[in-house]
Amino acid sequence: MIKQNRFYSPLLNPLYEGCDMNDLVVGTYLIGADKEETAIIKAASIGIEQTTGSWIDVPEETDEMRAKYASKIISIYEVPAAYENQADVNLEVKGMRFYVIRIGFPVANIDDNIPLLIGSVCGNIMSMPYLKLLDIDFPKKFVDKFQGPKFGIQGIRDILGVQDRPLLNNMIKPCTGYTPDVGAKLFFEAAAGGVDVIKDDELIGGDRDFNKLADRVKANMDAAHRADEIKGEKTLYACNITDEVSRLKANAMTVIENGGNCIMVDLHGIGYSAARMLAEDPEITVPILGHSCFNGAFTASPHQGMSSKVVSKLARLAGCDIYLTQPPYGKFDNTFDNYIINLITVKAKMYDLKPMLPFVGGGVVPGLVPRFMEDAGADILLGVGAGIHGHGMGPRAGAKAHRDAIAACMNDVPLREAAKNSPELTWSIEKWGIYGETHSKDLYAI
Repeated sequence: MIKQNRFYSPLLNPLYEGCDMNDLVVGTYLIGADKEETAIIKAASIGIEQTTGSWIDVPEETDEMRAKYASKIISIYEVPAAYENQADVNLEVKGMRFYVIRIGFPVANIDDNIPLLIGSVCGNIMSMPYLKLLDIDFPKKFVDKFQGPKFGIQGIRDILGVQDRPLLNNMIKPCTGYTPDVGAKLFFEAAAGGVDVIKDDELIGGDRDFNKLADRVKANMDAAHRADEIKGEKTLYACNITDEVSRLKANAMTVIENGGNCIMVDLHGIGYSAARMLAEDPEITVPILGHSCFNGAFTASPHQGMSSKVVSKLARLAGCDIYLTQPPYGKFDNTFDNYIINLITVKAKMYDLKPMLPFVGGGVVPGLVPRFMEDAGADILLGVGAGIHGHGMGPRAGAKAHRDAIAACMNDVPLREAAKNSPELTWSIEKWGIYGETHSKDLYAI
């Protein structure tokens, strides 16, 4: 008797209503196929490859095993529409056809193992052309095994004593190559001007011959305390401890033992599990800022890799309290929709995980503050580098210009009106403009 093609079986292709969704991690993919290629076989091949099977049947891969541990193809949708008439396909489709497919992976295959999650939902299939992971949906039983952010938005606000306005960040510039005393001078000026969170650049991490970690922490925290007395507010110092995984815990403890109150990691450099190790360690009692450098290698291609929404979810699972995303207005070219989706992803309810504080950077200037507040409300960290250190009146004035812009927006005062009483804000507006008026992406060399 002729056997049914296993790829067409309801065992591998159940209805959504036939699945226990609390037992499945669901990956949503965009796939491209040749015009004559069968989408069901392609989807099932991807699912089998990432769970129990291979490109050919193997004797011990039984139906009983597949029922428990094989992937489940939950849905296949053609883009732009589901053609149901072959004549339509012949007339309208040239070259490739694209599909959005949803594949469920049994939680039992993964548990709370982030490397295995990536190996299962991404894995070998990411070498295929025209395959991009758009999203991962996690069931509650999976997420419950993760602590997530230790502080989150409210915890950071409580540390700083700031409950209602956007927070201001500054990155010490130059990025690297400076000594602790040089960094501390810049730190002090920015903090005294009103910056809430000052971080190392992503390019200086751990111990450097020219800038030892303990010396950097002591110098910057001394600068923070002096600035706090001037401005009457507290400053967080996100010290970059990025290093080999074997040195991360020691670096974190060096920060804490020398009075540091926040740590930073280059998330993709150290890996999600390393960030989780730090976040869930009870001895590490400070917030974690996750930097997204290298993110574009995963996300920039329209047809390969994975979306930054997936990356944001993984950062939240791993326990970052703050996570960087690039907006579309500055020196990078993120799409507006993608940027808004990322802002939603880090803050929206995700079972019992705390929300992350979204951190936007890359060419931020005072003239962009109203736009950011329209996009994100008050729960946003504005990451300003050259917009503070490149201010013509100095970094303290650069910080004050941004705080004056924030205050104006909080009180519904137009920036040009507020600038009449702020020479610092006036300088910034004359130099860099206001978004929607004179501000332009031509400001940026990148």
